[in-house]
Amino acid sequence: MASFRIITNNPLVKEKFGTVYDVEYEDVSYKEILLQVRAYIQSGHALLTHPLSGSIKPNETPYKSVMIAAAAGTAADAESEVLIENSILSYETFTHPERIVPAAVAADYQYVDFTLIAGAVESASRLGH
Repeated sequence: MASFRIITNNPLVKEKFGTVYDVEYEDVSYKEILLQVRAYIQSGHALLTHPLSGSIKPNETPYKSVMIAAAAGTAADAESEVLIENSILSYETFTHPERIVPAAVAADYQYVDFTLIAGAVESASRLGH
């Protein structure tokens, strides 16, 4: 079993990785994914990917996938805590009211998010995680 878990709101990530890896999918907002990741960090899980990976600002895409350690440590990881808190602040700085994303554009955003997390999954797999 992999030593990581993917937290996502991207249905493409769920479709491609959900039967192979530990994928927690929920149809929620980008911000809610960040808040879920923060809850995991507070319970001792460490971030394995940056919550704002890629060059797409949080207000430009509705999809986010974040990789965390599957097992919780005995205490919250300080570096992960700082990263997730700063990511939530950045989200709140960039975000405007919810906007409707056309289906064709949503598919493009899903694909971009998928390729970012796929690279992390590949690296983790190569390293034996």
